[in-house]
Amino acid sequence: MRAAAFQFDVRRGEVDANLRNVEGALRRAAEQGIELVVLPEMWPTSFPPPGGAREDLLKRSDAALERLAELAGELELIVCGSAFAAPEPWLDDAPSPRPANRLQILDGTGAPGPARTLLAYDKVHLFTPTAEDEIFSAGHRPPPAADTRLGRLSGIVCYDLRFPELTRVPFHEGAQILCVPAQWPAVRAAHFRALAAGVAVANQCFVVLANRTGSERAGRRQLELSFPGHSLIVDPNGSVLAEGESEEALVPAEIDLSLVRELRARVPVSRDQRPLLYAAWSTEEGRALANGDLSGGF
Repeated sequence: MRAAAFQFDVRRGEVDANLRNVEGALRRAAEQGIELVVLPEMWPTSFPPPGGAREDLLKRSDAALERLAELAGELELIVCGSAFAAPEPWLDDAPSPRPANRLQILDGTGAPGPARTLLAYDKVHLFTPTAEDEIFSAGHRPPPAADTRLGRLSGIVCYDLRFPELTRVPFHEGAQILCVPAQWPAVRAAHFRALAAGVAVANQCFVVLANRTGSERAGRRQLELSFPGHSLIVDPNGSVLAEGESEEALVPAEIDLSLVRELRARVPVSRDQRPLLYAAWSTEEGRALANGDLSGGF
C-alpha cells in the first residue's frame, strides 16, 4: 500500500488557493497509485489572525471540506487533515463560542459519491505560546481508530505528539497507521523528527506526518514562524521511509502492514503492559504506596 504526506505553504485565509493546491496533489496521488494522503494541520485556512475566526472564514472552510469529500470519493482515496469544526459539548458545559481544530479521516473507497467521514478527533492539546487556546476550543475525547481496506487508522494533531498519555491511546485501539497533520516550526524541527520515531517505535505502528512549508506570523506578538516541511513517513522500527524537503511536494512511501503484525507478535508490548499499576501511579496515594510509604492509611 502506498501512502503520502502532502506538504505545502498553507496560506492564511486563502481557502480557494489552498483547495486548488490540495486538489492538484490528490489527482497526482491517484495517478501514482497512492491510496492514503495526509494533509497539513488547518489545511483550508491555516490559523486565523488575532481575534479568532470570522463567520465567513468558517463557512468557506466548511465548503472546502465538502469539496475534499467529493474529491476523495471521485479518486477513491482515504484523506486525512484538520480544519475548523463546531466543538462537541463537554459534560454540562455551555457550548464554546470558539471552534475546534478537528482532524477528520475521509474514506472515499466505498460506494460512489462523496467520501464518508470515517473518524473525527478534536485536538486536545492547544499550543498556548501561540495563543491557540484563544482561537480554538480544546477537544476532550481520545483519538478513535477505525478499520479500512488499508488497515486500522487513527490520528492526532501536531502538538499532541508531545503527550504520551494521548499518543498511547491509538495503540490501545489497535491502530496500525497513525496520521498526523501538523504545522511544526523549523526552530523545533529536531523535536518533530525525534517524536515521530519515538511514537512509531513505542506504539509499533507506521506514522505519516504532513508538515506545512512557508512562514506565518502567530500568537499575541505576531512572531514570524518558518515551517520547514520535512514531512515524514516512519515505520514501526523507527526507520524513516520517506522525508520531504522544504518545498511543496507529495512525500510517498510503501507501507507493509505485515511489519506491524510481525513486530507486535515478536515484541508483545500489548500483552506485557501493566495498566493497573500505571493507573495507580497517576494518583498521589498510589505513588506513595509504590514507594513503600504506608502512612496514608492503605
